[in-house]
Amino acid sequence: HVQLVESGGGLVQAGGSLRLSCAASGYTYNRNCVAWFRQAPGKEREGVARIYTGSGNTYYADSVKGRFTISQDNAKVTVYLQMNSLQPEDSGVYYCAADPFLCPDTLVPGGETNFKYWGQGTQVTVS
Repeated sequence: HVQLVESGGGLVQAGGSLRLSCAASGYTYNRNCVAWFRQAPGKEREGVARIYTGSGNTYYADSVKGRFTISQDNAKVTVYLQMNSLQPEDSGVYYCAADPFLCPDTLVPGGETNFKYWGQGTQVTVS
């Protein structure tokens, strides 16, 4: 049974940092596409960062480029999202997602349908 579990969310002041983790159980991220999405109230889910764990290739949405960093651990069971210089518009529920087959170059609106496995989400609030 595959489970992805996010952690690390919370309340932070503008300009602060948080590091989100997405831990896999019953699964490894070996040669997987793993992405972070976020959803604010009343808004569509937005892809913010993506990593292909086979090569380490990454993608970032323009809104987070230079502030967020996606990475993986050597055991390939945890993917991180380091978020710096957080702003109120970064608030929302952050979800991690993984797919063993497809890895899109970018995360376009509606692209979340490409991902097979999802975590339950973790709340990030920037005041």
